[in-house]
Amino acid sequence: MREVTFRQIEVIRAVMLRGTINGAAEQLGVSAPGVSRLIKHTEESLGIRLFERRGGLFVPAVEASAVFEQLREVYKGVENLQRALTSLNEGRDVNLAFASAPSVAQFIAARVMRKVRDRYPDLYLDLNILKIEETLDYLMLERGEFVIMSSRVDNPGIENEELARGRIVAILPEGHPLAGKEVISVHDLAAEQLIGIDPNDPYGRQVTRAFHEAGITPQHSMRGRFAQTVVSLVRHGLGVALIDEFSVAEVYMPGLVRRRIAEEAFVTIYVVTKKGRVLSNFAEFTIRHFRRELAEAGQLWHHALAAPDPAAPAGKTGAKPGAPAGTPGSPAGPPSPQN
Repeated sequence: MREVTFRQIEVIRAVMLRGTINGAAEQLGVSAPGVSRLIKHTEESLGIRLFERRGGLFVPAVEASAVFEQLREVYKGVENLQRALTSLNEGRDVNLAFASAPSVAQFIAARVMRKVRDRYPDLYLDLNILKIEETLDYLMLERGEFVIMSSRVDNPGIENEELARGRIVAILPEGHPLAGKEVISVHDLAAEQLIGIDPNDPYGRQVTRAFHEAGITPQHSMRGRFAQTVVSLVRHGLGVALIDEFSVAEVYMPGLVRRRIAEEAFVTIYVVTKKGRVLSNFAEFTIRHFRRELAEAGQLWHHALAAPDPAAPAGKTGAKPGAPAGTPGSPAGPPSPQN
């Protein structure tokens, strides 16, 4: 006896549900003669009668009742599979855990998570904020799939992939004397109340590199552990700082002024994963959008630097890096005189 194919099962079930060859053909979107031939061929190859013909109707044969009961179970399994696939496609009953350095988590991560939520409305998102020394355990113990970090994690069991490079910029409180400058040098900042991050921290080393390359040893009046802390201290008028552009990547930040620095200085953002781990589709989708949002944040800053200052007097131009003209493809927002 030949094995039955799924196509034969599909046709048998359609005839069972609709009761006629024409009805089954309509349901399957095929010709009635084709359905009739397949039913006849199936009965002959299996050596059993599946249907009784009664006045033009096809009624399941009594002796084939066990067969039709199994057909119901097969299709119940198919329907369950379809529901599971639909749930997976929408992220239902699925958890995506990942982590980020504070500098990226401040603004960029929220934009990425909005895109993930749009695509997978039921996906449970678990975002952790990590210091670099916490990253290794997080990945090796598989507490999450990946980490977005502003420094490489050097370990044989870890892979680092560069996502973006961001500029180091100066931040000052509104009304600060240096806020009138379009470009600020680290020499200008060295004489100010300087707020920073521990230079022994990998991120702190990147941020202060511009000082060291200029032959200046930065003297901090106070330090914060994370970029958000530094931003808050500056906003409250406690000093000035250098910071990566992603930490201040919001369009409007009242109380804060952002300025380009004369020295070339950058921070590199990596996606860090456990070597050999296969990432889920959700993780890959999220990483793609991190790359995109980081790139767009850099473009916004570049456009802001190239644009004329709407608040500048006639004959003067200059960028106000804190007041870009809105996100790409969106209308311009109202100008801010200080930010």
